[in-house]
Amino acid sequence: MSIRNSLFVVAALTLVALGTAHADSLRPIQAKSIDLGEVSGVAYYTVEQDGFHVVTTLAQGENGTPIRVVSVLSPGQSVVLSTSQQRRGLEISRAGNEVLVRRAAAVTN
Repeated sequence: MSIRNSLFVVAALTLVALGTAHADSLRPIQAKSIDLGEVSGVAYYTVEQDGFHVVTTLAQGENGTPIRVVSVLSPGQSVVLSTSQQRRGLEISRAGNEVLVRRAAAVTN
């Protein structure tokens, strides 16, 4: 089994689907599934001295090349993940010592 397939198997077995109307709190190292339509994957964070390191791994379908994005969040900061096909993205934000995951407002460019 490839690493990519293992990632998706682990994600499917250990993750909870995101709520659409509220923010879900995330604990360190607790993975959360990400669903952006055709692009999906997982996100988790670790607590480091320079901030909370949010690691997001995404791929298009089962055969897409996975990409890994690391964002370092200080209190009050957030990162929004979206695709050109999805009007609504996903926001991962830090509020004090808590990381929240929720659907983002409509994304416009």
